[in-house]
Amino acid sequence: MGILMAEGLSAEIAVIGGTGVYDPGMLEERREVKVYTPYGAPSDLILLGTYGGRSVAFIPRHGRGHQIPPNRINNRANIWALKELGVQRIIASSAVGSLREDYKPGDFVITDQFIDRTKGRPDTFYEGGKICHISSADPVCPQLHDFFVDLAKELDLRVHPKGTYVCIEGPRFSTRAESRLFRMWGADIIGMTLYPEIVLAREAEICYVSVAMVTDYDVWAEKPVSTQEIIETMRRNSDNFKRLIMEAIPRIPRERTCRCHEALREATL
Repeated sequence: MGILMAEGLSAEIAVIGGTGVYDPGMLEERREVKVYTPYGAPSDLILLGTYGGRSVAFIPRHGRGHQIPPNRINNRANIWALKELGVQRIIASSAVGSLREDYKPGDFVITDQFIDRTKGRPDTFYEGGKICHISSADPVCPQLHDFFVDLAKELDLRVHPKGTYVCIEGPRFSTRAESRLFRMWGADIIGMTLYPEIVLAREAEICYVSVAMVTDYDVWAEKPVSTQEIIETMRRNSDNFKRLIMEAIPRIPRERTCRCHEALREATL
């Protein structure tokens, strides 16, 4: 499987996440491509292939071997590269901590809102010349959101159809005081990767859905959060994650009935 330049290659659907959420062996006509962007290199080479009659791109958010910390991910390069390949839909997977008793480890959350607590991550493609105030009122594609909620229920997975994701800078975990504060704010889950990936996808007019798996209770629950606990929960539930993602790809509606593809119409000056 050689490395190809991206010219003349394309994909309709992209998966952003770790290797635990998809099975590259199921993709046909696999090839790796290098995409050059104005923002530098993406997290890794992008794997292209087909599955269930759909063209798919996969990019590991943290790079191969999980080497890039969340606060150092080149989100602009990742989203730009997918846009260059013609991607119209992004399925973004993530591992999150729970801020609620009823959002239990192993549960899926189809995120619908976020609170940004990051610190200075580059979060727009519009830094001068042309001004863009992208709408973030409803940041997730409504068509993809409802599709994944219905599919997860059909597959008999434990799923929560709503979830406010508080995105922290990382790579450290929260203090107990911070965790309790986020609960007071009404946040449901906590992670380090949703922002600014989600708003950059909106600026690129790409439909975006966040499929999160709860791996642990955050420290408000008086239980120390450990990386080992997160990895173990992901390992135990990786089959469910793969099943959801791979079942979804062939069944995602081909027609976009949302307004994500025209997000810039009323956003630029």
